[in-house]
Amino acid sequence: MAIPTSALLTLALAGCSVGQYEYSSEAMKRVDMNFTGIPTILGIGALGSSIPITPEYSLTAAHVAKLSVQRVKAYHPYCDLAIIYHKNDIKSLPKFRSGEIGEPVKMYGYSFISAMPVESSGVNLARTGIRNEWNKRPCVAMVSNAGVVKGMSGGAVYNSDETIGGVIVGFTSEIKRHKNSPVPLKDVSLYIPYKNFETWLTASTT
Repeated sequence: MAIPTSALLTLALAGCSVGQYEYSSEAMKRVDMNFTGIPTILGIGALGSSIPITPEYSLTAAHVAKLSVQRVKAYHPYCDLAIIYHKNDIKSLPKFRSGEIGEPVKMYGYSFISAMPVESSGVNLARTGIRNEWNKRPCVAMVSNAGVVKGMSGGAVYNSDETIGGVIVGFTSEIKRHKNSPVPLKDVSLYIPYKNFETWLTASTT
């Protein structure tokens, strides 16, 4: 797969967050909190987020699922994604669609700092490959300027038409791009777009 808008990225998190995010009651309707450790009284602990997709399954990041209390049904073969067993009270199944560069998005998840639901808004900026423990060739992530705080990993990215565009997997302080785009992208969020996991998701939930 060609990656015309950015170079490959070795994901390295720095700090606790990038961009702007805020408390959101709407996030509670769209994502769940998943503990991966014992939280403190302030909510500071290891936690992640997950997306209800059927009455029995939720979608999340693999690095969240690995340490989650829920059983894992399936790991994606090369992207930081997993399906976990989770009882969900949903009346209709969510719809998915991969967004394009330049499209607006909203991100929903839980903050590990406060254990509160949060959301952010931004725009898709570029696509980039990720190479680390959880993402291997040929995984491609979408880069966005929507804010992300630790704990939002596994949370939902929504397109403007209310379809789910992907799953949040992290953030980075910088992405260096190709020579024809010399200015690096700074303090950006990263998510795995639906196009990367459409076939796997269908096969793993039917």
